[in-house]
Amino acid sequence: MDYSILDKLGLEFMPVGVKFSMVKPAHLPRLNKKLAICEMLRETQLHGGFYAAHDDHACGVGPHILGQSEEDPGMVGGMIGPKISVYSDARSNRNVYLDMKTLAKGTGPYTWFDTLEHSTFDPDLMILLTRPEQAEIVLRAHGYRTGKGWTARGTSVAGCACLYTRPFLTGELNLMVTGLHHGMKARGTFPAGLLILSIPYQVIPEVMHNLVEMEWDLPQYHWGKEVHMQKMREIGQQIAKELQT
Repeated sequence: MDYSILDKLGLEFMPVGVKFSMVKPAHLPRLNKKLAICEMLRETQLHGGFYAAHDDHACGVGPHILGQSEEDPGMVGGMIGPKISVYSDARSNRNVYLDMKTLAKGTGPYTWFDTLEHSTFDPDLMILLTRPEQAEIVLRAHGYRTGKGWTARGTSVAGCACLYTRPFLTGELNLMVTGLHHGMKARGTFPAGLLILSIPYQVIPEVMHNLVEMEWDLPQYHWGKEVHMQKMREIGQQIAKELQT
């Protein structure tokens, strides 16, 4: 797929493609350090593509959501959250894992990362870091022909599940905000206030097609309130006449 239309957005951070695979890629090197899976997104933008396996993860949540590890009772039982003052008690933290979308055990031993500019694989996820005005264009493209809405799902810890496995397994575009998720905030992965759009393979073609077809810079965003209200009244009158014919 040609992703060059994304250049028009003027993104500060390069778009990244992610793939969950049963096999090692022949064309990507293995990650040469241990990182949390939330950091791997930034690592790709800074240093290029790679693949990661179980031993490359510096945080236990990554292997958990990828089906690469046995359940850690202390983690899934919610014992970590209260000790870092994110949740009041273990039962609260436990609910994060009860509702979490994870790959079936053994089905995601390798995770491929590369910038879309250089990617040679068909991604399971296309991840964009955007400002609100950039995100508005992409989200409008998402529902331009279908009217389909997006989700904005997140949790204070283990936000990586909402970033990676939830959109992949549900087929729903998920919107997140940097600075709201514990691991990424603690690691200083990205500046706060950016919108992360995690777009799964089920809707990538629709988004890309509509970005080419639709108008990006809508004139009503520049009219001002009074002109906008007048235009909407005129449209209402026009529709009323159409309904009378």
